[in-house]
Amino acid sequence: MRSCLVAAVALAACAADPPPACIVVDTDCAILYEPTFHKDGCGSTKTSCHSDAGKRGGMTFATEQQAYDALLDRRVVPGDPACSAVVVRTSSPGADYEMPVGSPLSAPERCVIIKWVLGGAMR
Repeated sequence: MRSCLVAAVALAACAADPPPACIVVDTDCAILYEPTFHKDGCGSTKTSCHSDAGKRGGMTFATEQQAYDALLDRRVVPGDPACSAVVVRTSSPGADYEMPVGSPLSAPERCVIIKWVLGGAMR
């Protein structure tokens, strides 16, 4: 009985499904601007999710090097946007794991990330 209770509590604590490992992405999408690595945005203010203070997901974009290293550490698979966590999360508006939380990127903004990853996630 006790093991059933522990299992029930553990399942209740995990209300949100984890993001899928891969999704279908449109690599022929229309970009908003040239896809280049640029750290400003997700970590550009003191209170943003990936600022030095925020560090959501254990990532800080305080410097360009930290941002790039964090993304290439299991979050971006260069050349494979469909299986890159950053693409999965930014391409899933309304999902529990969506990024940015509560403020989905536009299709052209998502396309920039997809094209950057598809092109090898160059710096």
